[in-house]
Amino acid sequence: MAKMSFGGVRETVITRDEFPLSKARQILKKETVAILGYGVQGPAQALNMRDNGVRIIIGQRPEEKDYWNKAIADGWVPGKTLFPLEEAARRGTIIQFLVSDAAQMMIWPKIKPLLNPGDAVYFSHGFSIVYRKQTKVIPPKNVDVIMVAPKGSGTSVRRNFLAGSGINSSYAVEQDYTGRALERTLALGIAIGSGYLFETTFKNEVYSDLTGERGVLMGCLAGVMEAQYNELRKRGHSPSEAFNETVEELTQSLIRLVDENGMDWMFANCSTTAQRGALDWAPRFRKAVEPVFAKLYSSVKSGKETAIVLKANSAKDYRKKLGKELGVIHNSEMWRAGADVRSLRPENWAETKKKAAAKKKARNTKKK
Repeated sequence: MAKMSFGGVRETVITRDEFPLSKARQILKKETVAILGYGVQGPAQALNMRDNGVRIIIGQRPEEKDYWNKAIADGWVPGKTLFPLEEAARRGTIIQFLVSDAAQMMIWPKIKPLLNPGDAVYFSHGFSIVYRKQTKVIPPKNVDVIMVAPKGSGTSVRRNFLAGSGINSSYAVEQDYTGRALERTLALGIAIGSGYLFETTFKNEVYSDLTGERGVLMGCLAGVMEAQYNELRKRGHSPSEAFNETVEELTQSLIRLVDENGMDWMFANCSTTAQRGALDWAPRFRKAVEPVFAKLYSSVKSGKETAIVLKANSAKDYRKKLGKELGVIHNSEMWRAGADVRSLRPENWAETKKKAAAKKKARNTKKK
C-alpha cells in the first residue's frame, strides 16, 4: 500500500501495479462471489469480474422480468450461474449486496440466516450499515463486512473497464472476522476493474456520497443548469442558444479540459474575458451555496436523507411516482432542446438523417 499526497494530505492508495490482477485472482480462486441484484452496479461488476476470471453467480428475483432477462442476455444461465436471491446467497462465500438501498432493508431478513461463518458481505455503499438503526441491516459477528464503492455509475464502471482505464473506487473494512477481510476487499476492488483504490470508512463514504449526489454531481448541477437556462430564455435567447451556453459547451468542451488538466488550466486556456468573469463570479457562487451545502451535509449525517429515501423507495407506487418526476425533466423545454442539440452532433447526424428519412417514408406510405 502506497501513501500518496492529494492536495498536500497523505492518503493510502492501492494501484494495479502494486496489487496486480494475478494477485487478486490468487486470493479469490477459492471464493464464489454471489452478486445480489442485476440492476445498476450488479451487471458491471459481475461482467468485469467474469472477464477477469473470478467465479461469479448472480442472484436476482425471477419475477423482475426485465432484470432476470437482462442477466440471461448477458450470458448468465438459470440454475448454473443465475439463481433467485436466496439460493445465490446460500451458494456464495462473498455476497455482494448490490440491490437498491431500500431493497437491502426489505430482503435482509431472508439473506442474513443464509450467511455462513467466514463469509464476506460486500457493499458498494455505506448506506445500510451506517444507518442500521433505520435499515435493520446488522450483520452477524462471524462474517467479514467490506466495501468497494466505484466512483461512477454502473454504466461507467463497465465502459471504462472495456476501455482499459477503470473507475476509481474507495474501499473500507467494517468488520474483520476472518483476518482476510482487507485482502478480500482489495482483490475484489482490482477484479471489478478499479483504476485505483483509496481508503475510506463506511461513514465517510456514505456521508460524502449522499452529499455529492444531492450536490455537485446531480442535484446542484441540475438546479444550476435550469436556473441559467431559464434566465437566458426569459431574456429572449433561443432554446438552442440557451442550451449550448448552459450544457453543451460544458459537457463537450470545458469539463473535458478540467478532467485532463484541472480548473486552473482550463481557466488559463480560455479567453481573457472568460477568465476575468469566472474569477470574479466564482467566489460569489461559492458564498451563495455554502449555506446550502452545510444544511445538506447536516441532513445527511443526521439520517434525515436516509429516512426520506427509505420512505419514498419503499412505497408501493414508487415506480409510478418516479416516472412522473423524471417525466417532468424529460419533457421540459431545456432537455427537449438538449435532445435536438445532441442529434446535430457530427457523430449523430447520419443517424438523425436516417431516422428522419424513415419517418418521411412512413408518412408517404400512409398517405398512399
